[in-house]
Amino acid sequence: MPEVFRRDGWKYFFYANEGAPREPPHAHVRRGRDEAKFWLRPFVRLAYNDGLSQRELRDTMQVVMAERERIERAWHEFFA
Repeated sequence: MPEVFRRDGWKYFFYANEGAPREPPHAHVRRGRDEAKFWLRPFVRLAYNDGLSQRELRDTMQVVMAERERIERAWHEFFA
């Protein structure tokens, strides 16, 4: 489970086994038992939410939007 970074107690990461065939680049965000998944392209959008409040979703989505290139770079380097 490659971690890209942490911010405000949230872990931003992706799973090393991302399906077969592999899913397109995306980010998982987790704190405790709460987790959400965001697709990165063509625009950042929610794939699923398991426990985040609306405010937490908004805040973490803003971080994913701001760090999208960093997340994608880590994704492509890991799966290269």
